Amino acid sequence: MMKTDEKIGIGAYGTKSEGIGGIVRERINDFIVEEISSQRVGERGEYLIVEVEKRNWDTHKLIRDLSRILRVSQNRFGWAGTKDRRAITRQRISIWNVAPEEVERITLRDVRLRVIGRSNRKISLGDHCANSFQVTIRGIEDSIDATIARIERITEELRGRRGAPNFFGVQRFGEVRPITHLVGRSLIEENPREAVMTYLTKRYPSEDPEAIEARRYLAETEDFKASIKLYPKNLTFELAILNHLTTHPDDYLGALSRLPENLRRLFIHAYQSYLFNKILTKRMKSGIPLETAVPGDIVCFKKSIGLPDTDRLQRVKRENIDGINRLIERGRAFVTAPLPGYGTPLATEMPGEIEREVLREEEIKLEDFKIKPAEYASRGMRREILTNPNPTCSVTEDELHNNHTKATLNFTLQKGSYATTVLREYMK
Repeated sequence: MMKTDEKIGIGAYGTKSEGIGGIVRERINDFIVEEISSQRVGERGEYLIVEVEKRNWDTHKLIRDLSRILRVSQNRFGWAGTKDRRAITRQRISIWNVAPEEVERITLRDVRLRVIGRSNRKISLGDHCANSFQVTIRGIEDSIDATIARIERITEELRGRRGAPNFFGVQRFGEVRPITHLVGRSLIEENPREAVMTYLTKRYPSEDPEAIEARRYLAETEDFKASIKLYPKNLTFELAILNHLTTHPDDYLGALSRLPENLRRLFIHAYQSYLFNKILTKRMKSGIPLETAVPGDIVCFKKSIGLPDTDRLQRVKRENIDGINRLIERGRAFVTAPLPGYGTPLATEMPGEIEREVLREEEIKLEDFKIKPAEYASRGMRREILTNPNPTCSVTEDELHNNHTKATLNFTLQKGSYATTVLREYMK
């Protein structure tokens, strides 16, 4: 199990077969993500729709740089999902009230921008259908034939279980510093000071030494003004907070408001994701199946476009369980777990006991998500507990490592599912 798994609530595998090992993202083009959008684009509308291809760029940093170049607020931008940084990614963004020529003049290294039309609707989080992935795993010690055999065994296991556990991957929490859920928990506890200090000072060894030292200094001194000189210039979000606190020392909510809206919303979502991961882990360790419903479960149904509709929920009872499990077998219904919020229905019987046990362990109640300011409050939702990658694979010699093998997996996941949770089943 990876070092960060436990920190983000992941504690089990969906398959028992031995993994292939290996390394991902040794090269940037070893990880390619393309967003699949259902949005209609025309010639009219107040939002300019732009296709973005970026290489080794953080989504939030790109939006910040684009807003600076265009001299407009970051709030004018919309995007459906925050894509991996160490990857080649393709996705759409919307920009309110900007001319195509202004975008077409922009030149950024490792970024390609293409205006594809206009829309009357801003692109928001979740406004896409799916993501397609092409991922190369390198440095595999087994032979080509042995690697193929292991991959086939794992794929068969996943098919038999109707998919992989739909954990939230580390990208949800921060790849270099998985801390967004910790910030979110502090906000739920209505402790904005702790939220800000966690964001500014929590240290991880994977960061640059300069950043680690700056965070350590601030944690020990709480000297915001002096810390501005120590924080690396690329930590622009932290610097924005520090600049605010230098002139408004006790205004921690105001300091957070200096962050982009999408990032602020992510804090609460990340803590809900952590709770979801813990609930799913506990269900798996309790021996409750993921691929079939049991009494007490809550299921959702398939939308017309094939995605799970988490607004259409039904409780599983002994009198309807056979019919619901037939729908699950046909891919028309899905077992869910909660992203807890003040309006989230919880399961009953054994699944419900697990959900409530995790909330008790965290000393959290659903009504705690009714927090102020209102932008941080969350009703929550239910989410399907399996994601079905159905990958294709090619295995060849690894040109970067003598006497080693590489495997390239191609698969598509519904929006909100993470490639890393599929890869961990294959790599272990």
